[in-house]
Amino acid sequence: MNRFALSGLALLAGVAAAQWAGPDLAGMDHSTSPGDDFFQFANGGWLKATDIPEDRSSYGTSAMLAELTTRRVNELLVQTTTQSSVPGSETQQIGDYYLSFMDEATIEKKGLTPLRPALARIEAIANRHQLAAALGAGLRTDVDVLNSTNLHTPNLFGLWVAQDLDDPNRYSPFLLQGGLEMPDREYYVNPSPAMTAIRQQYQAHIAAMLELAGFTEARARSAKVLELERRMAEVHWTRAASEQVSAGNNHWTRAQFDAQAPGLDWQRFFTAAGLDRQKDFVVWQPSALVGLSQLTRSESLDAWKDYLRFHAVQDASPYLAKRFDDESFAFNGRVLYDTPEQRPRWKRAVDSSDNALGDAVGKLYVQRYFSPAEKVRAEAMVRNLLSAYAARIDRLEWMAPATKAIAKEKLAALKVGVGYPDHWRSYAGLKIVRGDALGNHERAEAFDYRKNLGKLSQPVDRSEWVMNAQLVNAVNLPALNALNFPAAILQPPYFDPNQPLVMDYGATGATIGHEISHSFDDQGALFDAHGRLHNWWQPDDFAHFRASGALLAAQYSAYKPFPDLAVNGEQTLSENIADVAGLNAAYDAYRLAIQGAEPVTAAGFSSDELFFLSFGQSWREKTRPAALRNQIITDGHAPAQYRAQTVRNLDAWYAAFTVNPGQALYLSPVQRVRVW
Repeated sequence: MNRFALSGLALLAGVAAAQWAGPDLAGMDHSTSPGDDFFQFANGGWLKATDIPEDRSSYGTSAMLAELTTRRVNELLVQTTTQSSVPGSETQQIGDYYLSFMDEATIEKKGLTPLRPALARIEAIANRHQLAAALGAGLRTDVDVLNSTNLHTPNLFGLWVAQDLDDPNRYSPFLLQGGLEMPDREYYVNPSPAMTAIRQQYQAHIAAMLELAGFTEARARSAKVLELERRMAEVHWTRAASEQVSAGNNHWTRAQFDAQAPGLDWQRFFTAAGLDRQKDFVVWQPSALVGLSQLTRSESLDAWKDYLRFHAVQDASPYLAKRFDDESFAFNGRVLYDTPEQRPRWKRAVDSSDNALGDAVGKLYVQRYFSPAEKVRAEAMVRNLLSAYAARIDRLEWMAPATKAIAKEKLAALKVGVGYPDHWRSYAGLKIVRGDALGNHERAEAFDYRKNLGKLSQPVDRSEWVMNAQLVNAVNLPALNALNFPAAILQPPYFDPNQPLVMDYGATGATIGHEISHSFDDQGALFDAHGRLHNWWQPDDFAHFRASGALLAAQYSAYKPFPDLAVNGEQTLSENIADVAGLNAAYDAYRLAIQGAEPVTAAGFSSDELFFLSFGQSWREKTRPAALRNQIITDGHAPAQYRAQTVRNLDAWYAAFTVNPGQALYLSPVQRVRVW
């Protein structure tokens, strides 16, 4: 039976999954040897039979589960709109936010009117001091925590309020490079024909947005905006450079900004940003900050005002009349990701509600869809993974006892959150007004910004979550030495009481192991048990660790999905280390879970085969070419098909599938990267 495909259809219909006893047989490609291409072997049938939905740039197991979760959340949101509620209550906030976003008639009738006050403020900018104030007022805590070292934000800088890396007892404000609308500096500076064509289409998009907003000479204005962003991109750090934690941990006093980054009126900037009393900051990409500051003085005020006008319209487009939203999707969806159709408005309403009121929505989701029993089951898996990881540390022949002791101390101190946070966030004081879609979005952003600034005067909370419970994902927070495993990822097909336990360990167990392993990847391994950044390694141990990482980077850099573009092994190294170490730990943890009992077999597969098949099928995904290029350039994760090939580094996989020399994935024992 086609387990994943059939269960996916049932789940999307809101029907309980049937009882399945093994892997998705119909979704496999039995004509491909697992030793030649394990991803194709595990998923070839599914790949051949599955089309990417028109409103998605990629599709697979994770997307299937995200679709189910979106439908479930939408039902919960709709229910809040029919309930009587007290003004200011979470029910009122959720219901009115959702209804306002869905009220296309009112949004259409208002046209550009909701944005006119912001455009008037830009028009009033008469000098560089006022420009600095406008840029400071636009500062937001809009860093993607999953990719926090490389910021994509249209604001000149991004702010991330997090635990200080040198002093784990306090929060610090981290300033990161920003200013770009396109996903990465490569889109601005890469001379290839493909990137050149995208830049031309981006300029046309800028002009179209300005024309829709009523600005004259839009083509000339768009050229100035693109050139300004190109110059920003030139001073940006690359993705790989931005991931080097030691290089990014730069503490600057307030006075250093004026001395070391001249150009921007920093006093006006910080005052407008609400940071005028802050004495010190962490500047992640210092040369980029210097370069961006200089541009605020060297580039014309007219260019900066057109830049701000375009970004004001672009950022507000989901909450404006349809013509703005359609033009935004034409570039950001079709051009950048090759996605044919815009997602239905109700799906976008769910996303926007999650962004604005994530914990309030998550509370409803957990009450309905995440049972106490599933939380207990997941926590038991976490304990087994932690035990397995500790045992693996003990067995490392190359690591000195002193290094092992600190590694195990760090593992023991890991704060693991399963399902949802210990304490739900309050949205008291956030004003949500029915019929004011853009205003609701802006007030929610400002509310979140003020909340994050407030942390600067509070003690560090290691239990704080950075993900919503209704998100299909997981994260490791090295500075907090903490993990978040949201409820939405802890459900079928990844985590299913109806499937053999070994399959849970191959899928969700590998995910848990992956996130634990991030505490010991090439960057996470630099933090101690308290989240302090310092080198706790013996020199010979760290040299061995770095050498293993170099081998893994070379392994992934050999993957080349396009003739002109390969995976960047250095850029994806942290994730690749976590994949290898996490899968090893999950394999050991399953043995702990069955406590010496005879491993199960199902559908003619041994326990080990089931484990690896479950892992391989958890990575099934199809991606449109433009989106795949985007991922390779901007993402710290390797494409799914190569993550499935992680198995080639585990001895047990070779024995399970009789993989021999001469097969494409075969690595000799000395070539297999073991890391942890």
